[in-house]
Amino acid sequence: MMALVVHLKTVDYLRGKGDRIAKVTFRGLSSFSRIAENCEEAAHFNETFRWPIASKLDGNEMLEIQVYNYSKVFSNRLVGTFRMVLQKVAEEGQLELTDTLIDDNNTSIKTSVSIEIRYQTMDGTVGVWSDGEFCCDAPDDRDGTFAFETDSLLSGQSHGSGTSPGRSLHGSIPTFRKAGKGVFSAMKLGKIKSSRDDHKKGDEPAVLDMEDLDRKAMRLAGALDPDTISLASVTAVTTNVSNKRSKPDIKMEPSSGRPVDYQISITVIEARQLVGLNMDPVVCVEIGDDKKYTSMKESTNCPYYNEYFVFDFHVPPDVMFDKIIKLSVIHSKNLLRSGTLVGTFKLDVGTVYSQAEHQFYHKWAMLSDPDDITAGCKGYIKCDIAVVGKGDNIKTPHKANETDEDDIEGNLLLPEGVPSERQWARFYVKIYRAEGLPKMNTSIMANVKKAFIGENRDLVDPYVQVQFAGQKGKTSVQKSSYEPIWNEQIVFTEMFPPLCKRMKVQIRDSDKVNDVAIGTHFIDLRKISNDGDKGFLPTLGPAWVNMYGSTRQYTLMDEHQDLNEGLGEGVSFRARLLVSVAVEILDTTSTEIMSSTEVQVEPVSNISESATGKIEEFFLFGSFLEATMIDRKIGDKAISFEVTIGNYGNQIDGVSKPSSAKKKKKDGENEEEESELIQNSSEDEADEEGDLVSVSSTPLMKPVITDRNYFHLPYFEKKPCIYIKSWWQDQRRRLYNSNMMDKIADKLEEGLNDVQEIIKTEKAFPERRLRGVLEELSTGCSRFVTLANKDVNQAGRTKLDRERLKSCMREMDSMGQQAKQLRTQVKKNTVRDKLKLVHNFLQRLRFLADEPQHSIPDVFIWMMSNNKRIAYARIPSKDILYSIVDEETGKDCGKVKAAFLRLPGKKGFGPAGWTVQAKLEMYLWLGLNKQRKDFLSGLPNGFEETKAARTGPGLQSVPPISLVYNMKQVFQLRAHMYQARSLFAADSSGLSDPFARVFFSTHSQVTEVLSETLCPTWDQLLVFDDVELYGEASELRDDPPIIVVEIYDQDTVGKAEFIGRTFAKPITKMCDEHYGPPRFPPQLEYYQIYRGNCTAGDLLAAFELLQIGQAGRADLPPIEGPTDSERGPILPVPLGIRPVLSRYRIEVLFWGLRDLKRINLAQVDRPRVDIECAGRGVQSALIQNYKKNPNFSTLVKWFEVDLPENELLHPPLNIRVVDCRAFGRYILVGSHAVTSLRRFIYSAPDKTSNNWASAGDIIVNMDTDPLVRKMDTVVKLDATSDAVVKVDMEENDKEKKKKKKKKKGEVEEEDETDESMLDWWSKYFASIETLMEILKAQEAAQAEAEEREDLEIAAEGADIKPDDLPMKGSKTKEKSKDKKSSKDKKKGHAGDGSEKRPVKPKVDELLVYNKELESEYGNFEDWLHTFNLYRGKAVDDDEHALDDDRIVGRFKGSLCMYKLPLSEEITREAGFDPNMGMFQSIPHNDPINVLVRVYVVRATDLHPADINGKADPYIVIKLGKSEVRDKENYISKQLNPVFGKSFDIEAKFPMESMLTVSVYDWDLVGTDDLIGETKIDLENRYYSKYRATCGIASNYSVHGYNVWRDPMKPSQILAKLCKEGKLDGPHYGPGGRVNVANRIFQGPTEIEDENGLKKQTEEHLALTVLRHWEEIPRVGCKLIPEHVETRPLLNPDKPGIEQGRIEMWVDMFPMDMPAPGPAIDISPRKPKRYELRVIIWNTDEVILEDDDYFTGEKSSDIFVRGWLKGQQEDKQDTDVHYHSLTGEGNFNWRFVFPFDYLMAEEKIVISKKESMFSWDETEYKIPARLTMQVWDADHFSADDFLGAIELDLNRFPRGAKTAKQCSIDMIRNEQELPTISIFKQKRVKGWWPFVARDENDEMELTGKVEAELHLMTAEEAEKSPVGLGRNEPDPLEKPNRPDTTFLWFLSPLKAIRYLVCNRYKWLIIKIVLALLLLIMLGLFLYSMPGYLVKKLLGA
Repeated sequence: MMALVVHLKTVDYLRGKGDRIAKVTFRGLSSFSRIAENCEEAAHFNETFRWPIASKLDGNEMLEIQVYNYSKVFSNRLVGTFRMVLQKVAEEGQLELTDTLIDDNNTSIKTSVSIEIRYQTMDGTVGVWSDGEFCCDAPDDRDGTFAFETDSLLSGQSHGSGTSPGRSLHGSIPTFRKAGKGVFSAMKLGKIKSSRDDHKKGDEPAVLDMEDLDRKAMRLAGALDPDTISLASVTAVTTNVSNKRSKPDIKMEPSSGRPVDYQISITVIEARQLVGLNMDPVVCVEIGDDKKYTSMKESTNCPYYNEYFVFDFHVPPDVMFDKIIKLSVIHSKNLLRSGTLVGTFKLDVGTVYSQAEHQFYHKWAMLSDPDDITAGCKGYIKCDIAVVGKGDNIKTPHKANETDEDDIEGNLLLPEGVPSERQWARFYVKIYRAEGLPKMNTSIMANVKKAFIGENRDLVDPYVQVQFAGQKGKTSVQKSSYEPIWNEQIVFTEMFPPLCKRMKVQIRDSDKVNDVAIGTHFIDLRKISNDGDKGFLPTLGPAWVNMYGSTRQYTLMDEHQDLNEGLGEGVSFRARLLVSVAVEILDTTSTEIMSSTEVQVEPVSNISESATGKIEEFFLFGSFLEATMIDRKIGDKAISFEVTIGNYGNQIDGVSKPSSAKKKKKDGENEEEESELIQNSSEDEADEEGDLVSVSSTPLMKPVITDRNYFHLPYFEKKPCIYIKSWWQDQRRRLYNSNMMDKIADKLEEGLNDVQEIIKTEKAFPERRLRGVLEELSTGCSRFVTLANKDVNQAGRTKLDRERLKSCMREMDSMGQQAKQLRTQVKKNTVRDKLKLVHNFLQRLRFLADEPQHSIPDVFIWMMSNNKRIAYARIPSKDILYSIVDEETGKDCGKVKAAFLRLPGKKGFGPAGWTVQAKLEMYLWLGLNKQRKDFLSGLPNGFEETKAARTGPGLQSVPPISLVYNMKQVFQLRAHMYQARSLFAADSSGLSDPFARVFFSTHSQVTEVLSETLCPTWDQLLVFDDVELYGEASELRDDPPIIVVEIYDQDTVGKAEFIGRTFAKPITKMCDEHYGPPRFPPQLEYYQIYRGNCTAGDLLAAFELLQIGQAGRADLPPIEGPTDSERGPILPVPLGIRPVLSRYRIEVLFWGLRDLKRINLAQVDRPRVDIECAGRGVQSALIQNYKKNPNFSTLVKWFEVDLPENELLHPPLNIRVVDCRAFGRYILVGSHAVTSLRRFIYSAPDKTSNNWASAGDIIVNMDTDPLVRKMDTVVKLDATSDAVVKVDMEENDKEKKKKKKKKKGEVEEEDETDESMLDWWSKYFASIETLMEILKAQEAAQAEAEEREDLEIAAEGADIKPDDLPMKGSKTKEKSKDKKSSKDKKKGHAGDGSEKRPVKPKVDELLVYNKELESEYGNFEDWLHTFNLYRGKAVDDDEHALDDDRIVGRFKGSLCMYKLPLSEEITREAGFDPNMGMFQSIPHNDPINVLVRVYVVRATDLHPADINGKADPYIVIKLGKSEVRDKENYISKQLNPVFGKSFDIEAKFPMESMLTVSVYDWDLVGTDDLIGETKIDLENRYYSKYRATCGIASNYSVHGYNVWRDPMKPSQILAKLCKEGKLDGPHYGPGGRVNVANRIFQGPTEIEDENGLKKQTEEHLALTVLRHWEEIPRVGCKLIPEHVETRPLLNPDKPGIEQGRIEMWVDMFPMDMPAPGPAIDISPRKPKRYELRVIIWNTDEVILEDDDYFTGEKSSDIFVRGWLKGQQEDKQDTDVHYHSLTGEGNFNWRFVFPFDYLMAEEKIVISKKESMFSWDETEYKIPARLTMQVWDADHFSADDFLGAIELDLNRFPRGAKTAKQCSIDMIRNEQELPTISIFKQKRVKGWWPFVARDENDEMELTGKVEAELHLMTAEEAEKSPVGLGRNEPDPLEKPNRPDTTFLWFLSPLKAIRYLVCNRYKWLIIKIVLALLLLIMLGLFLYSMPGYLVKKLLGA
């Protein structure tokens, strides 16, 4: 491997005295030296930097060395730079020189630098070989170019180089890392990569950097090149520990495999364009094995269903996302027949879940026929599909009027990026062979067989099953074979791209009883294809895939069988399978194509051995340095550890010997040979190079006790080793590329965590760190691009390898470019946005790094006891794979790794999985055997090898079986355990009794137990004396082992319960170092505690490891003795480490307690609240009778306490509620810990802000404000409207008439909305439309922002400034700024859709929130906070523990803390009440009576509660003791009921303040079920400064639909607000102006009463101020507008999953004020009764179906049928026009369709019983559509359907004037043609086309109809009644039809001639011939006997 090595010796002639640091840069990669401290003239660095390089060194390349003065506080100052062109080095290979530096101005300065440079090349052409690193992947020996002895290579002593290969600097990014001095560092994972010399080589030692860079770097964030300093953060466990240890993984539990709740809801709305004539379609929805059907719709191709289905699942996520959702349309299904399939659509649940909001909304699924793939589209289904997991909340797009989603092509149900035209494709999965299968039968039977038959059989009968897109294919079964060979391919036919992400490949064992899985592998299609423009179709292999599962020994009942099915993490290697996948897009037009999608299985030819790569010998070495924390259950037996890779090394159950005597393979791949190796057989032991016998397990050893929970193995100085040789195809390149990307991703993740941490702790310069992170990312990416492009023509490279390499390089390249670009855009204010973008990079990297084609199987480490497998750790082979190039090496290769063993399979879930079974300190190395000379180089130094006692030729390279450490250091560890917070509640009281146990090496100690707290402050120093650690002192200093801290809950009975665990690294001091700043004493830091995968609190602690020298402990810094006499001999944390304290005062506002539950069945009666913080506290007054009044009598109390200066170290504040029982007993009710007091810190109001307005009056500019309506002020709207519009114009009808005349431009049918027509619903629907527009605008703005971002990144090449980019959406942005703004622009925009939509009438609006009101207003905790009180054990839920069931009540109050002393100004203010402290002007908490008025508008998407998939909802409202059950008004069979009701309840706060609104399902028998409920805390709303009692309307009117609801008029409200806020005003002035707090507002001043009289008023002005209240200084805030809130309904039985939503609002009126008016009427609109009269005059050009019986002419017997959609049973037919020869028909026939219609929703309302068994009628809402069909009547057979047309009565094309002008285009181009609405036009006459689909699925014209549509209201229809058909009254005249029907009767001769000559000519001839034959036969039979007799008698 080529490398450039630079040895930096000294820098001389420096000026002044100080710390120096050097930065060496080559090819853009910089490395920092250590810090040379306090050097005067000269700085001796003596360090070596090494860059492995992939391409030849070019003579023009530069090397740059910069020397800095290092500063702890400020940024480093550059002394000078040395630059050198490497031409000479490239030629000669070596160079020593001393040269001067140049300063910024390029002038030479005195300072000089001495360096030595060496360049090593691949082929040895340049210079000398100085490093024994020559182990490149040499080409095969065949070429003859490379023929050296492997031996000499393996032993390769290394000469003179200054770096030991394992420790060479990681060439890349500045390796200077900060391991977390901020408060939050989870771990001191120091990462100083000092490149020290290797002591084994006996060179002079480098000067050790005694000062830890860490400390220095972080005194302030502005240290050395701040961009690259990493603040180790809470997640610091993710930072790389250092060069000898790899980071431990803190999350212990496998996350997958545990079942979770899912709910899939599917709404089938309608279907269109179904192929087939006159069908009765049913939609079947199928998920997995569950099927549900819609109802059947008769004779229609476009049925409307609107039916809702819900499926509930409780399965692991992987299983859920692989389930297939299948929608199919079935034609004429009934009880007896299953119907015929029209078409299906398939997608998997994962596709839906990966959509935004986890749903598809109102999308069209395209149906295709699985049996005929040439057929094309079979129709469309419009549906909603949503998948909800626990804790997901689905935002339903607001259901407004059905908008134009009829554009099917534009709304197909497909994920983003999938083309709308999907093609059919074949997926070929080739299965070649498998090897290494386990036994799947007991050997008893086999032995019996052997006795009888005399042959030995393999005990497994494998076959492979592949599942994809809901179909399964199987190969044949290979009887009795551990190494089956199939060579078959399974072919699936599916649409491409498929909507199913994963293919499941499973090896199964065929068995007579039941087949079981041997192993499963999932192929993710996204990973084996790329859909970009340079992408490639899915392809894979041929490659081996490894399968993992349960352990290999065969048991009849395998408890871990799930693992073999692919659920959970496999715990053992099962087999490997050779597969390949290919896809071919089909050309469906070609004729020879198979049209069915059945799965095919076909044989394929065998592939060559080398196709998957050249087989190489790999060598795995491992050493066990320490085994501690062994669970006590297994501590009494001897233990050994076994390491396996594949089946190699597995002694118990690994090798299944194939019985058939196979030929031995040369390359040892055969398992037979391997088995012998493992059995230590001696036959072919000494190969050419002295073959090794693998040693795969450590010797048995009996554990020694550590403490009462754990044992450890006494390895001490003798560390056992294992080594295994194995043979695998050499596909390391795949792993190398993965490793490189993983490392870049790890670095990126670490950097991002840092940035987040800096932001979180509010440190300086997060943007600098982010820039540094991006810098690292871009260098990493460019490095990847240079390194990855190697070994391209190696054997076994598959197409996927090549394509993946290309796409990875493209991706990485573009990512590097984007990172560079982003770096320039990171500014202080954009850090957060950019952080999000960089997170996307991280996900992309992780996705790319996952290699779909396996190579070397993973390594398993098993702990064995008693020959049983107990616990395991699984280590991916790529993590320990060696490469000569540093970046490609696995992150744990040649490092000491802390591995935690865990229980296999399901045993590892939950609490059992959290306790560590054992903790290993392990060293692992995996690489090619011929590269193995360096396998020990990463071990801690100071050992001697012990080899196996065997001699033999060339065995000097045998690996050791154990290492003996003769270097031993003695340390003292001090663990300063200060406190923990937010711990997990482990006892039933809702608290814990926590203590911490600290493990270090083989020692452990515990802190004291603190009872009943979740935030223990132990303040305890644990001292571990005489800790012996093995290895070199210097290495231990940088790389101490990790400390494990476990926190337990002490129980009086039984063993302590585990709470959580965290890791830490101690700061190490060697005996020759000074104990003092900057490293000592250490600071306290936060470590995150994990419990399984969830966080369970933080630990605040510090750890230091002090070396004990010759003088013994006397040298160590002294420990003060126990100072606290009460605590006994417990040592406190020493002064230098515990935080600095200040005096704070904490004021507590005690308001009241709410909803306290019973404790031990007794009610809480006399509660009290205790507040405690840092040992001080205060108690509230006692509530004497909780039932009567749960509020406290004394509102404010305070206490003083000493708290740390550093806010982040503030201890939590505990709130506890106790109940005082008789006889002085106290019982704990519940508790709450306020973890962060930051939000309660009081900051004095800024004095300047109070009077910023005093200079002069500010006129608040109202023009920008869209809220001021057209009538409020003069606003130009558009040319057609009047210039000046008077107030409340709509009230004035005369003006309206005038105005109507003026508006000539508008369409004359538009009716101006009539005031009397308007009701509350008009307002509501108008508001919803506004909401939809705002949401659209926001989406557009967001999309635009993203686009802009992309443009910025793209524009980086050109010199465009981002500001010059086109601002497409400036308009939309304004729109989204204010919720209402789009209202005013409506008139202007109406032109866009004016043909389709009426111009929107101007209606006053309210605000529709699509979430709960409180989430918009911070839970109304503006001054009154609610603290939940918890009690009971916390439950371990997956990610988010839902603690709702632990809540036992709520404490209402607030806190305020400030440093003492407080400035005088505050207390001196006028009216300052010293009793209330900082809580001035707070209302009193005496009980008050309130009238609560609850308005419930409607509910949407309710969860069905009945078997029929519907519900019968009604409302129940509870408040305190009062309950309103609205049971009699239930709404039958509706999941989207409109309630439109208001309920009045009188309540007394504070006793009754929690309002519950529930929706129940009415049942005829049994109890009613709760569908869902929502709870509203009315008290917080009532007291909130946002004034949530009654929303402020947008306009003030005294009558009409928008009447003012509040008993206080706007002027009264304003006066009250001004008085409370001590504001000046309001002063009303002339000319419509009002002055409040020096701000002037303008508005109209007139109002009109019911009689139309005008009066002067100030209300409009006051209202204007109220609507702008947030602009008032100091006291201003947004007042709540008139609104409707949308609240999710939840059901306690299904926690976290929404059961529907309810739209409602609440008004509250205090009873001591004047009573409010009556509630406004929001009852649902009643549908209006209409009658539609359709006259069918004539038809023309109807296609002729029949041939006349007698005359053979084409004709049709025409009749027309019509109905309104949804009312098929009321269909009406005309009479028949017989024998039409031209397709013309005359009818003059009238249909009459009465119907009920809802104008606002454009729906027809039908009420009908669903079936004969239904109890009551169900209401359906259906779009108004008229269907007309033309038929051919037949007397005896069924009538023939000829064609149809469907007219949407709201928007249908105008009929043509004449039959000639009528064409099929009227249907085809429906979108473009102008449309009319029958509800506007009332009467329409014209010609319309009939169409049908022909065989090729094309539309064809089948006739034309002349019809007249006349719409009347029910009243009008009563006045002028008409008859059906041609009946009275108002009859139509008879049609004039030609008598063609009986033609043959009139001219019989003609008919007969036709019959004889034309029609039946041949038939007659045939009959005549047959008759002749018969006559002849008869004559023959007749005469035969007589003739015979004659002959016989010889007559």
